[in-house]
Order: sequence, then C-alpha cells, then structure tokens
Amino acid sequence: MQAMILAAGLGTRLRPLTLSKPKALVPIANTPIIDRVIDYLKGQGIDEIIINAHHHHQQIVKHVRGAGPHAIEIQVRVEPEILGTGGGIGNTADFWHRDPFVVMNSDILTDIDIRKAYTAHQRKGSLATLILHDRPPFNQIQVDTHMNIVDIAESDRTGRLAFTGIHIIDPKLLEYLPQNTFGSIVGTYRDLIRLGKPIRAYVSRGHYWRDIGTVKSYLLANREALAGESFLVGPGCEIPESVKFADWAVVGERSRLYEGVEIRRSVLWENVTVRKGMQVVDSIVTHSKTVKCDLKNKVL
Repeated sequence: MQAMILAAGLGTRLRPLTLSKPKALVPIANTPIIDRVIDYLKGQGIDEIIINAHHHHQQIVKHVRGAGPHAIEIQVRVEPEILGTGGGIGNTADFWHRDPFVVMNSDILTDIDIRKAYTAHQRKGSLATLILHDRPPFNQIQVDTHMNIVDIAESDRTGRLAFTGIHIIDPKLLEYLPQNTFGSIVGTYRDLIRLGKPIRAYVSRGHYWRDIGTVKSYLLANREALAGESFLVGPGCEIPESVKFADWAVVGERSRLYEGVEIRRSVLWENVTVRKGMQVVDSIVTHSKTVKCDLKNKVL
C-alpha cells in the first residue's frame, strides 16, 4: 500500500513550537512526530510514502534523507507555495499506482487499524473513505445508515462524528482535485457530496488517538507517549543527583541541568540548559534554550 503524510502546514496553532521547526519534526518523547507516523504506517502495511512539505521544508528533506532505519521508500514533495490539503494531494498525482492509497495528517498519533478501513473501502468502491470516530468537540460529519457522508459542518454538532485525519482515497478522486493551485480536500468532499458522489465513512472505536494541534495537546501527547513510565532522559545529558523530577518529565538529549533544578510535567528539547535552582512546571523548553528563571505554564 502507498500513503501520503500531509506535512506542509504552517503549524500556526502550535506556535511558538513551530517557529524554528516544522510541526512534523516537533519531538514527542524525544522522537519526531513524523518518525512515529512513519512507523505506524509501516506497521499498517504501507511500503511507499510521499510527504508534502513547505514550512521549513529543508529540515524535513534532510531528516527523511537519513531515514534509513525505517526501511521504507519515502519521497518528499516540496511546495514552494503552500497548496493546502486538496492542492497538496493533487500535486502528487504522478506518485500513485492504480490502487487506493492512504492520506494521513502529520500531527496525529493513533493505533487505528487502517487495514480494516482499507478493506471496507475496497468493498464499497467509493471515491474516498474517511475514518471517523466520536470525539467532541470535533464532531462535524453526518453519516446516514448506509455509511454515506451526507454533510460536513463547520463546527461540532450533536449526533455527528469527527474526522480522525486519516482517509483512504481512490485514484479517481484526483480528477476532482486542484492542480498546481491551493485547495482544501474537505471543500472537495463537500462539493462531491452535493453532486451525489460516493464519499463514505468507516467508524473506528476503542482506539488511541491524539491530535498534536495545540500546546496543551502536545504536552498530553508527551505524557501519554511515556507509556506508563514517569520520566524520559535522552542520551548525553548532565543531571546531578540533586535534580528533582516530579509527576512526569521528558528531557532531550545533550541537555544540562544544574544543581537543585526541579522539572515537573514539562518537556525539554535537545541541548537545553537549566540554571541552578530553577523550576520548570507545566512548560516546554525548545532546543538549545537556557532557563535562567522559573517557568510555569510557559513556552521558551
């Protein structure tokens, strides 16, 4: 199977974390999000991946170029001008074979069984199958008794379902997508629904799912990625015995914490320095920054 990871966005909701890194390379428990997404897709039977990139695209190209450990074919399609979700997919038309392919947002962590959704898509023969779940306040999609998507609203509504950010697309859909221009895939879906074209749903239940769209959800994702452990410290760190970790914490590689430091419910990226006696609570310290005063509910 083939897949596309949508990674060209500006990461506006996640600022200031995305000012110096593309969202796809923001670390979750010391591993870039995109590496987690690639490993997930590989585990779902994907053997070819294309990634679109725009914001800090050089970093994504460099990172993927060294992605040998993934043992999977990966291409990066750079967008000099951002094309949106619809235009971005349309810009990869030459990449796909004749079979349906998977498209996934780069800021999603999940264990949804894509293979079951893929089988359902093949059986129904729709232009696209969106994987949905019940996730207020994101429930915007109305589905009929035959699993046809009949409406996509702008905001949460009772009795609807939410899009997980994962869809299975038939290559025929590419005919309806914008070429070399900006466009939204959701806008295309709305247009096709109005035309009576088959856009269907697959509903997933009982899975893990986290959208890394805000600073708050980013912190939650790090806590969840610890998988039952309380603390994670990357290699090459200098941490005296007097340093205190509380509740949970992630410390990136080659970071240096001085005597009497306390880290609580916080994430430190790589090469961070925390001066003597400082407290970092419910905060994020980005790469190569120095903490010279206490931080609480801050991003440095």
